[in-house]
Amino acid sequence: MNFKHVRLRVSDHDDRDRILAVHLDAFGGDEGPVIVNLLEEVLDDPTAKPMHSFVAELNDEIVGHVLFTSVTIEPVSQTDGQATAQILAPLAVPSELHGKGIGTHLVKESLLQLAASGVQLVFVLGYPNYYSRFGFVPAGARGLQAPYPIPEKNADAWMVLELEADAAKSVDGTVKCCSALDHQKYWVE
Repeated sequence: MNFKHVRLRVSDHDDRDRILAVHLDAFGGDEGPVIVNLLEEVLDDPTAKPMHSFVAELNDEIVGHVLFTSVTIEPVSQTDGQATAQILAPLAVPSELHGKGIGTHLVKESLLQLAASGVQLVFVLGYPNYYSRFGFVPAGARGLQAPYPIPEKNADAWMVLELEADAAKSVDGTVKCCSALDHQKYWVE
């Protein structure tokens, strides 16, 4: 796909219904309504701020969306450092455009904007083969635990990306998400 015609921008309130439609389509019949409900809750959750919401547009149509919301890290000890951090959840591209590189383009460009805004760490619970291409690595192995225990067989799905070099070196602890994401049902298969 020719990405010179795909425009990445910060979403605005008027995009909300089109963003929800993208997620409903991307996640399909069973999972789509659950993701849309979660997304609505997160967008309305004051504990998710600061949040960064980006859309990809092609010919005035939204062809992708990614949301990053604020997280804190509850340190293991008082000597642990702190970092500005966000979590990527969710990411969607309409089903007919899967595999065209829109999601990859959207994630790469939005991570650049997050880094420029001072975000040091980004977390995600997702497919390791997909997110590792952006530099995400297993977070648990670095002492950064998910809000709820991740089963051992899926441990590599809980990942972190350093947008600032060595930002995770002095940070250990459990990641705490916004209220809308702080439910065990979102952290298990």
